[in-house]
Amino acid sequence: MNIHRLFDEKSDIYAKSRPHYPKELFQFLHSLCSEHNAVWDAACGNGQASVDLADFFKEVYATDVSEQQIKHAQPKSNIHYSVQQSEKTNFPDQFFDMVCVAEALHWFDHDQFWREVKRVLKPHGVIAVWGYSWFNIEPEIDSVIKTDFLDIIAPYWPKQAQLLWNHYQDIPMPFSPINAPELVMEMEWTLDQVFMFLHSWSATRRCMDDIGDAFFHQAYDKVKALWGGSENIKTVKMDTCLLLGRND
Repeated sequence: MNIHRLFDEKSDIYAKSRPHYPKELFQFLHSLCSEHNAVWDAACGNGQASVDLADFFKEVYATDVSEQQIKHAQPKSNIHYSVQQSEKTNFPDQFFDMVCVAEALHWFDHDQFWREVKRVLKPHGVIAVWGYSWFNIEPEIDSVIKTDFLDIIAPYWPKQAQLLWNHYQDIPMPFSPINAPELVMEMEWTLDQVFMFLHSWSATRRCMDDIGDAFFHQAYDKVKALWGGSENIKTVKMDTCLLLGRND
């Protein structure tokens, strides 16, 4: 499987459909650092975390292996985007006050990535890793999405996704642990926003390539019947995790 291809395809949809991280997360990350000169957003995707980090750090260096993701990334004057592998970058030694990985750690070669983080992170710098996976809306809607969507795409998930579903507990972090608060992510979305998010998943696209997209439209129609008007707004609660460590 070409992992780069999964994120190159439909990167415009990906950019429009990613959930937003809460401002409180970045305020907390800021509080962990004694200096706020430079932060690395590894595997930044469309820059959804980079733009928030830019409010709390002087310079943000955001990298991704996908040229298409970087092409659709959100610009900001103090964000420096580049196409690079997270496991081997051109950054100087001991350059960053913090390294962040949002919704991407499961894709890495972890041993190589940790070595790179230790190289580029300042002494006592912070590594912050977070992610989200499943979500809940309302019991009836959740049931339809599971039966008519999630169960169908289940065979098409890459094996790395299980690491995220387990909240990264199976990936040892060679840093001094920092107690992390609960990461709360709740979106106020329309029906179309929910299904744009579902469409952006790599497993969805692989499933569509294999069996077509009729199942997707069927699931949409069934959920629409329960939604109460496609323009209605509902709260979407994400299953999340946050891991923190210090380079001591």
